Amino acid sequence: MRKAIPEQIRLAVTLRFLASGDSYKSLSVFFRVAPNTISLFVPIVCDAIYKALKGAYIKIPSTQEEWNAVAFKFNKLWNFPNCIGAVDGKHVQIIAPPNSGSTFYNYKGTHSIVLMAVVDAEYNFLYVDVGCNGRVSDGGVFGNCTFQRALNHNELNLPLPKPLPGRQANVPFVLVADDAFRISW
Repeated sequence: MRKAIPEQIRLAVTLRFLASGDSYKSLSVFFRVAPNTISLFVPIVCDAIYKALKGAYIKIPSTQEEWNAVAFKFNKLWNFPNCIGAVDGKHVQIIAPPNSGSTFYNYKGTHSIVLMAVVDAEYNFLYVDVGCNGRVSDGGVFGNCTFQRALNHNELNLPLPKPLPGRQANVPFVLVADDAFRISW
Protein backbone atom coordinates (compact mmCIF):
# COMPACT_ATOMS: atom_id res chain seq x y z
CA MET A 1 0.00 0.00 0.00
CA ARG A 2 1.31 3.47 -0.92
CA LYS A 3 1.77 6.21 1.61
CA ALA A 4 -0.51 9.23 1.26
CA ILE A 5 0.98 12.41 -0.18
CA PRO A 6 1.76 14.62 2.85
CA GLU A 7 -0.45 17.69 3.29
CA GLN A 8 2.56 20.00 3.07
CA ILE A 9 3.46 18.60 -0.36
CA ARG A 10 -0.14 18.85 -1.61
CA LEU A 11 -0.27 22.49 -0.47
CA ALA A 12 3.14 23.30 -1.99
CA VAL A 13 2.18 21.73 -5.33
CA THR A 14 -1.14 23.58 -5.40
CA LEU A 15 0.40 26.96 -4.51
CA ARG A 16 3.11 26.49 -7.14
CA PHE A 17 0.45 25.55 -9.69
CA LEU A 18 -1.67 28.60 -8.89
CA ALA A 19 1.29 30.98 -8.85
CA SER A 20 3.08 29.74 -11.96
CA GLY A 21 0.45 28.06 -14.12
CA ASP A 22 2.91 25.18 -14.60
CA SER A 23 1.46 22.03 -16.13
CA TYR A 24 0.80 19.00 -13.98
CA LYS A 25 3.54 17.23 -15.92
CA SER A 26 6.07 19.95 -15.02
CA LEU A 27 4.98 19.91 -11.39
CA SER A 28 5.25 16.13 -11.43
CA VAL A 29 8.95 16.33 -12.29
CA PHE A 30 9.64 19.03 -9.71
CA PHE A 31 7.73 17.40 -6.81
CA ARG A 32 7.98 13.73 -7.86
CA VAL A 33 4.22 13.23 -7.74
CA ALA A 34 2.31 11.68 -10.64
CA PRO A 35 0.37 14.16 -12.82
CA ASN A 36 -2.88 12.22 -12.43
CA THR A 37 -2.46 12.36 -8.64
CA ILE A 38 -1.86 16.11 -8.82
CA SER A 39 -5.04 16.50 -10.87
CA LEU A 40 -6.98 14.78 -8.09
CA PHE A 41 -5.78 16.84 -5.14
CA VAL A 42 -5.35 20.36 -6.63
CA PRO A 43 -9.14 21.02 -6.74
CA ILE A 44 -9.54 19.64 -3.21
CA VAL A 45 -6.73 21.83 -1.85
CA CYS A 46 -8.12 24.88 -3.69
CA ASP A 47 -11.51 24.27 -2.11
CA ALA A 48 -9.93 23.91 1.34
CA ILE A 49 -7.95 27.14 0.88
CA TYR A 50 -11.10 28.97 -0.17
CA LYS A 51 -13.14 27.65 2.77
CA ALA A 52 -10.39 28.55 5.24
CA LEU A 53 -9.80 32.07 3.91
CA LYS A 54 -13.14 33.23 2.57
CA GLY A 55 -14.39 34.94 5.73
CA ALA A 56 -11.22 36.83 6.57
CA TYR A 57 -9.52 37.34 3.22
CA ILE A 58 -12.12 37.10 0.49
CA LYS A 59 -14.91 39.49 1.36
CA ILE A 60 -17.11 41.51 -0.94
CA PRO A 61 -17.61 44.96 0.60
CA SER A 62 -21.15 45.22 1.92
CA THR A 63 -21.49 48.89 2.79
CA GLN A 64 -21.00 52.11 0.88
CA GLU A 65 -18.20 53.00 3.31
CA GLU A 66 -16.34 49.77 2.49
CA TRP A 67 -16.72 50.40 -1.27
CA ASN A 68 -15.51 53.98 -0.80
CA ALA A 69 -12.43 52.64 1.02
CA VAL A 70 -11.68 50.39 -1.98
CA ALA A 71 -12.13 53.35 -4.36
CA PHE A 72 -9.93 55.56 -2.15
CA LYS A 73 -7.06 53.05 -2.41
CA PHE A 74 -7.40 52.82 -6.20
CA ASN A 75 -7.18 56.59 -6.41
CA LYS A 76 -4.29 56.84 -3.95
CA LEU A 77 -2.18 53.95 -5.33
CA TRP A 78 -3.10 54.01 -9.02
CA ASN A 79 -4.52 57.49 -9.64
CA PHE A 80 -7.80 55.88 -10.75
CA PRO A 81 -10.77 57.54 -9.01
CA ASN A 82 -14.20 55.91 -8.63
CA CYS A 83 -12.76 52.43 -9.24
CA ILE A 84 -14.16 49.66 -7.02
CA GLY A 85 -12.12 46.74 -8.33
CA ALA A 86 -10.15 45.07 -11.08
CA VAL A 87 -11.63 41.97 -12.69
CA ASP A 88 -10.00 39.23 -14.75
CA GLY A 89 -10.07 35.52 -15.39
CA LYS A 90 -7.36 32.86 -15.25
CA HIS A 91 -7.59 29.57 -17.11
CA VAL A 92 -6.55 26.76 -14.78
CA GLN A 93 -5.38 23.85 -16.89
CA ILE A 94 -7.04 20.49 -16.16
CA ILE A 95 -7.20 16.99 -17.53
CA ALA A 96 -10.53 16.86 -19.36
CA PRO A 97 -13.18 14.79 -17.57
CA PRO A 98 -14.21 11.60 -19.37
CA ASN A 99 -16.77 12.10 -22.17
CA SER A 100 -16.60 15.90 -21.86
CA GLY A 101 -15.75 16.42 -25.52
CA SER A 102 -14.75 20.03 -26.16
CA THR A 103 -16.61 21.47 -23.17
CA PHE A 104 -13.40 22.39 -21.33
CA TYR A 105 -11.28 23.05 -24.45
CA ASN A 106 -10.13 26.69 -24.52
CA TYR A 107 -8.62 29.13 -27.02
CA LYS A 108 -5.13 28.28 -25.74
CA GLY A 109 -5.51 24.71 -27.02
CA THR A 110 -5.74 23.13 -23.57
CA HIS A 111 -8.55 22.01 -21.29
CA SER A 112 -9.29 24.32 -18.37
CA ILE A 113 -11.67 25.72 -15.83
CA VAL A 114 -11.85 29.48 -15.30
CA LEU A 115 -11.02 31.29 -12.08
CA MET A 116 -12.78 34.68 -12.19
CA ALA A 117 -11.75 37.26 -9.60
CA VAL A 118 -12.34 40.84 -8.52
CA VAL A 119 -9.46 42.38 -6.55
CA ASP A 120 -8.85 45.67 -4.77
CA ALA A 121 -5.99 48.11 -5.40
CA GLU A 122 -3.60 46.00 -3.34
CA TYR A 123 -4.46 42.75 -5.17
CA ASN A 124 -6.60 41.41 -2.31
CA PHE A 125 -9.44 39.22 -3.48
CA LEU A 126 -12.90 40.70 -3.07
CA TYR A 127 -14.70 38.01 -5.07
CA VAL A 128 -13.77 34.65 -6.60
CA ASP A 129 -15.74 32.33 -8.88
CA VAL A 130 -14.10 29.06 -9.92
CA GLY A 131 -15.29 26.22 -12.07
CA CYS A 132 -16.80 27.49 -15.31
CA ASN A 133 -15.58 25.43 -18.25
CA GLY A 134 -12.65 26.83 -20.21
CA ARG A 135 -14.59 27.12 -23.46
CA VAL A 136 -16.40 30.18 -22.10
CA SER A 137 -14.66 33.57 -22.48
CA ASP A 138 -13.74 35.69 -19.47
CA GLY A 139 -16.54 38.11 -20.34
CA GLY A 140 -19.00 35.23 -20.59
CA VAL A 141 -17.93 33.82 -17.23
CA PHE A 142 -18.25 37.23 -15.57
CA GLY A 143 -21.62 37.82 -17.25
CA ASN A 144 -22.99 34.68 -15.62
CA CYS A 145 -21.38 34.89 -12.17
CA THR A 146 -23.10 35.88 -8.94
CA PHE A 147 -21.16 39.16 -8.77
CA GLN A 148 -22.59 40.31 -12.11
CA ARG A 149 -26.09 39.25 -11.04
CA ALA A 150 -25.68 41.27 -7.84
CA LEU A 151 -24.52 44.26 -9.92
CA ASN A 152 -27.51 43.90 -12.25
CA HIS A 153 -29.96 43.79 -9.35
CA ASN A 154 -28.29 46.64 -7.38
CA GLU A 155 -27.55 44.29 -4.48
CA LEU A 156 -23.95 45.38 -3.81
CA ASN A 157 -24.80 48.58 -1.94
CA LEU A 158 -22.45 50.63 -4.13
CA PRO A 159 -21.92 54.30 -3.35
CA LEU A 160 -23.84 56.83 -5.38
CA PRO A 161 -22.00 58.39 -8.33
CA LYS A 162 -19.73 61.27 -7.39
CA PRO A 163 -17.59 63.78 -9.30
CA LEU A 164 -14.06 62.92 -10.31
CA PRO A 165 -11.36 65.10 -8.70
CA GLY A 166 -11.55 68.65 -10.06
CA ARG A 167 -14.86 68.00 -11.84
CA GLN A 168 -18.51 68.66 -11.09
CA ALA A 169 -20.50 66.03 -12.99
CA ASN A 170 -21.30 62.86 -11.07
CA VAL A 171 -19.64 59.73 -12.45
CA PRO A 172 -20.56 56.15 -11.47
CA PHE A 173 -18.11 53.80 -9.80
CA VAL A 174 -16.49 51.30 -12.17
CA LEU A 175 -14.58 48.03 -12.41
CA VAL A 176 -11.42 48.04 -14.51
CA ALA A 177 -10.89 45.09 -16.88
CA ASP A 178 -9.30 44.17 -20.19
CA ASP A 179 -11.10 44.08 -23.53
CA ALA A 180 -12.49 40.57 -22.90
CA PHE A 181 -15.20 42.29 -20.82
CA ARG A 182 -17.98 44.31 -22.35
CA ILE A 183 -18.69 47.86 -21.27
CA SER A 184 -22.03 48.17 -19.52
CA TRP A 185 -23.89 50.65 -17.38
